[in-house]
Amino acid sequence: MAAGDVGALLREMMMVILKIGGPLLAVSLAVGLVVSLIQAATQINEATLIFAPKVLAICVALLLLGPFMRASLFEFTTAMFDRMVAIGGS
Repeated sequence: MAAGDVGALLREMMMVILKIGGPLLAVSLAVGLVVSLIQAATQINEATLIFAPKVLAICVALLLLGPFMRASLFEFTTAMFDRMVAIGGS
């Protein structure tokens, strides 16, 4: 396995990580920002208030984006096993 192959593999791995984790982090960030703005506008300083909307939003995002995330991870895993077989066979 050449250095270029390792670099391409690392790049592909980072893209899969971004595909899987990025949408959930973005949803969590957006919900946290909205709840914080509401808390600032109403002057309610309850620290636990932010957790319920975040959990609900992440659950909805997982339901909607779960098939995409699963497909991305399955495709990457299949490619990795194919590469392992190709390296072992040569």
